[in-house]
Amino acid sequence: MTVDRGAVQASWNRTRNHLDAARAHLTGLANIDLSATLEFLEHNELELAFDCLVDLGHDLDLPLAFWQHLDRAAREMGLYSDALHTPHLTAADLCRRHLAAASEQERPPLTR
Repeated sequence: MTVDRGAVQASWNRTRNHLDAARAHLTGLANIDLSATLEFLEHNELELAFDCLVDLGHDLDLPLAFWQHLDRAAREMGLYSDALHTPHLTAADLCRRHLAAASEQERPPLTR
């Protein structure tokens, strides 16, 4: 099986861009330490950076865009398909839950 290194690098770049965009929502918030996330990104440990960002954002009221970027990163890395085979709650599962909740909050009210 031949690996297309260009395609792999392009996928990493797309994932990194989504993680960086999500991280930007946390920059400057009080009591948020992004050092572990930055270290994981520096070493191209994208899944670990994803896990850190989900963990950091879990208890915060962050905008839908934060969760959308994490959702796109999870899809790029194939984390949702991996989560189907994991018996415990994963960061990808938490991302989906927060994405759904944030989407509901930003949905305009129905008019009758």
